[in-house]
Amino acid sequence: MKLHGLLTTFLVLSTLATAVLVGSCDNEGPESPVAVARRPRITPDYAGIVIPPNVAPLNFTIDEPGERYVVKIYSASGEPTEVVTRTGEIVIPEKRWKDLLAANAGGELSVDVYVKTEDGQWNRYETITNRIAEETIDSHLVYRFMTPSSYFPKPMQIRQRNIESFDEEVLLDTRSYGNGCANCHSFAGNRPDRMLIGIRSTTFPSATVYAHDGRVEKIGAKFGYTAWHPSGRIVTYSINDVRQFFHTAQKEIHDVVDLDSLIVYHDVEKNETRTTPALSDKARLETYPAWTPEGRYLYFCSAPLLWTDMETVPPRRYDEVQYDLMRIGYDVETDTWGALETVLSAKDTGLSILLPRVSPDGRFLLFCMSRYGCFPVYQPTSDLYMMDLSSGTYWKTSTNSDYAESWHSWSSNSRWIVFSSKRQGGLFTRPFISYVDEGGKTCKPFVLPQRRPSSYASCYHVYSVPELIAGPVTVDSAALLEAVVSPTSVSVVNSITGATPKTGDTQAYPVGRSSVQ
Repeated sequence: MKLHGLLTTFLVLSTLATAVLVGSCDNEGPESPVAVARRPRITPDYAGIVIPPNVAPLNFTIDEPGERYVVKIYSASGEPTEVVTRTGEIVIPEKRWKDLLAANAGGELSVDVYVKTEDGQWNRYETITNRIAEETIDSHLVYRFMTPSSYFPKPMQIRQRNIESFDEEVLLDTRSYGNGCANCHSFAGNRPDRMLIGIRSTTFPSATVYAHDGRVEKIGAKFGYTAWHPSGRIVTYSINDVRQFFHTAQKEIHDVVDLDSLIVYHDVEKNETRTTPALSDKARLETYPAWTPEGRYLYFCSAPLLWTDMETVPPRRYDEVQYDLMRIGYDVETDTWGALETVLSAKDTGLSILLPRVSPDGRFLLFCMSRYGCFPVYQPTSDLYMMDLSSGTYWKTSTNSDYAESWHSWSSNSRWIVFSSKRQGGLFTRPFISYVDEGGKTCKPFVLPQRRPSSYASCYHVYSVPELIAGPVTVDSAALLEAVVSPTSVSVVNSITGATPKTGDTQAYPVGRSSVQ
């Protein structure tokens, strides 16, 4: 369903009002401006960045006092564009923006800002210079949109946003099927035609929605953190017993502990779930699986289990848990696993290693590290790191802030990443984009652009689990909802025990109970 309603109507009317205002301005321009020896203050910070040639206009607000504002946007080729406004809100015409970027891929984009002060004087600030990359970013971003409340139930949506424009669509709304949760959506290699969404509900059995080949099925098992094998034949996922708790006086009051976990893999063709001892050690916690693009290795995170009490939350020594980065070989043709390797040890880093994701070209691995624990979004110390897989060398990326950097995904050409960050105040996660060069070095990140540049300031929702895909999801919201409320169509058999897991249990949190979402 498209995002219509009062909010959309308001945005359209506001845009029209701005257009009328601009059109009614006289022809007075910035004559004989006074040079100001600094760049203008703008929100969001779209200065000194590398941008995709297919990104939507980077609309912004000029945070300088004035009565009138003129912005000139130009490059070496193509027609420049000019925006005039009395409010300081700069909304760039989409077609002219796209034409300018297309004509100058690989070149620079310049932005000149003029402000007329109360005394009638025009000021000209230093030019903002950005670089237009030659490589595009995957066209769509799928994320979870919800309030930061920690109690169940709460409404949440799985949304799809076209990065090349401002078009946005709700793929799944938990209010459509009663009290529920939709979490951990995943795709097979940035492909929009193969998707998994985990479902928890007090009304319908917990399960996993599987969209593929234009149809949707409901799998009778709840997948955790999920990674598709490149062959598309198996899906690896974690089974976690995560619990949320709270601190009374900290920079971040939320916290999460994984009481127990292991990794299993699901055979899509046989509808069987299997595991191997290296992924299910009873003395360790295994989570966050990630395949290499050729499918020969599975990376994951593993930590020693420091407690036997599974009832006390948090358990003793919860803040001592640090995860190692592990790797294990796999042959999909023979379904055999290789030797377990420690790629990077928490003992050596002094930090907990989480959320590994291998670049689609197989050259780099992006991951988080924080002081302890398994849940980087609730760890203010969580930063992004990059590893060169050919040498094992790793480094802290330039994308980090004083707040948590967490969930991340690669564009299919390995030149862009999108990640969640709390840098805008420490409470709400927002999706940020960064260019990655041939050497694996990241560039200054910028927040996903919105039609109204002030949108984030008035948005009391979080954007979580951002996943880049190369096109729009190929099934509609009605088909996804129908699968959620329908009986289970695919029963999973545990090949170790031969049992079919029960699907009647809702596995949802009681109303009012704290939940990890």
